[in-house]
Amino acid sequence: MKPLNGKVALVAGATRGAGRGIAIELGAAGATVYVTGRTTRVQASEYNRPETIEETAELVNQAGGRGIAVQVDHLDPAQVQALIDRIDAEQGRLDILVNDIGSRNKPGD
Repeated sequence: MKPLNGKVALVAGATRGAGRGIAIELGAAGATVYVTGRTTRVQASEYNRPETIEETAELVNQAGGRGIAVQVDHLDPAQVQALIDRIDAEQGRLDILVNDIGSRNKPGD
């Protein structure tokens, strides 16, 4: 039994760490999970980390959900609005929101 079957989730900051783990577990429970982050297979992390949002989406799929990778810089309001508009157009609703966005301070900030 998948208790989140038919539910739509957004995990902001799902490239790695806790966000990735939460996205996978939501998928295992049957949710469609939009996973966001800045690091993709074609745009590397400034932290020089190998994880990508596409990999997270694939892990959600493997867990039994539906993973949808969307590159978003959540510091850019236009990108965030485009994400919300996309989810609304494709799903008509958002049932679960997880914010796992880390700080991106530059030296001197």
